[in-house]
Amino acid sequence: MPTLIIQTNVEIPVDQRPQILEEASSTVAGMLGKPKDYVMVILKPNTDMLFAGKETPLAFLELKSLGLPEEKTPDLSATLCRFMKTHFGIPQERIYIEFASPPRHMFGWNGGTF
Repeated sequence: MPTLIIQTNVEIPVDQRPQILEEASSTVAGMLGKPKDYVMVILKPNTDMLFAGKETPLAFLELKSLGLPEEKTPDLSATLCRFMKTHFGIPQERIYIEFASPPRHMFGWNGGTF
């Protein structure tokens, strides 16, 4: 159930979005060692955002996954920041990332919970 939500003020052409979503899905699956079949990626481009009083390119990411290992968050952050720099041109100092590991009973799927 890994879920990555990407919110950015960068405009992404519609024809480029499927490839970015696919690469983000593969990145998350690889980082967490989970099957891509369970990974969800949500892309919210062209969002009204401000960081440090400036509208220059920025992003807020949320990565949620059952059993997300806290000791790996520095590595996960580095990987996600590289991804954002490569695909969106956003420098790492303009990115916030929220990591979450919900209890299994607090994440629903397929009419039940995990």
